[in-house]
Amino acid sequence: MHGYRAPRWLSGAGPVAGNVQTIWPALYSRVHPERRIGPVRYVRERWDTPDGDFIDVDFLPAATGTPSPRPLLAMFHGLEGSSQSHYARAFALWAHAQGWDFAVPHFRGCSGELNRAPRTYHSGDHAEADWILQRLARRHKGPLLAVGISLGGNVLLRWAQEAGAEAARTVRAVAAVSSPLDLAAAGHALSRGFNLQVYSRMFLQSMKPKALAKLQQHPGLFNEAALRAAGDLHAYDNAFTAPLHGFANTEDYWARCSSKPGLKAMRHVPALVVNARNDPFIPAASLPTRSEAGPAVTLWQPSEGGHVGFPAGRFPGHVAELPQAVGMWLSQQL
Repeated sequence: MHGYRAPRWLSGAGPVAGNVQTIWPALYSRVHPERRIGPVRYVRERWDTPDGDFIDVDFLPAATGTPSPRPLLAMFHGLEGSSQSHYARAFALWAHAQGWDFAVPHFRGCSGELNRAPRTYHSGDHAEADWILQRLARRHKGPLLAVGISLGGNVLLRWAQEAGAEAARTVRAVAAVSSPLDLAAAGHALSRGFNLQVYSRMFLQSMKPKALAKLQQHPGLFNEAALRAAGDLHAYDNAFTAPLHGFANTEDYWARCSSKPGLKAMRHVPALVVNARNDPFIPAASLPTRSEAGPAVTLWQPSEGGHVGFPAGRFPGHVAELPQAVGMWLSQQL
């Protein structure tokens, strides 16, 4: 993946190719190189949270008879994602083929049912990641590894930064894929042009109804008029995400939750950070340089790949190359 190149029918390092390499894999590429595979059949558990709420965790256990103790790969999904997102299914199939257990803990409100508490999830929710990973580590006999996709990757890196040396006692390694390490840079990129009209509109179509449902649960929780008027993620975060989660405003939220500033101090747990330089969500100029990352951090920044795209193979392509590359790196840390 460090030297990833898109297939010739989707190749290109510029912004147009970055959009195509983002949209096509999400909508049309397969999660398996050779055959079409539908929804993954997970085993769902509902966990009560420390603050009286709940999350749903989907598990794909290794095949019966697989020797134990075996690795468990936990995935933190992206904004408005779930265990059935195309990348989650691709990683699930890869983990199953290795004889690993696989788990997707859903962020609050992302499992198909609105959560109860007067909060949801956000890009720097490291405390939430901590209790999830600690619970997984306590119940699983084998080594624990974690991968985060987009928003989930930023959350995972913030957790590793906050946990410090304790992170290495919980997980063997972490990986963040297409993560907005500089939230302000990504937020502003998503508030302009094609990104605003396509990606931000798509996110807001999902997020606004959930926010309004949350207001019905907890009247007066936030300014309804400001939420309804929000036309981009900056305004949405200012009206909803920031006030619900204890931030002064969008700028405060983005600054305190970005994982890029903390990369340089990471030295305890191996961390892989993968970002395509033509990712339409994340300006290439905002990506960390080698001097901005600590000794435990490995940077992969291929010129192509889009946002959680990285398609491979013949038309219509597949997205199995991403979990293969990231999974092999994680395997090497065992």
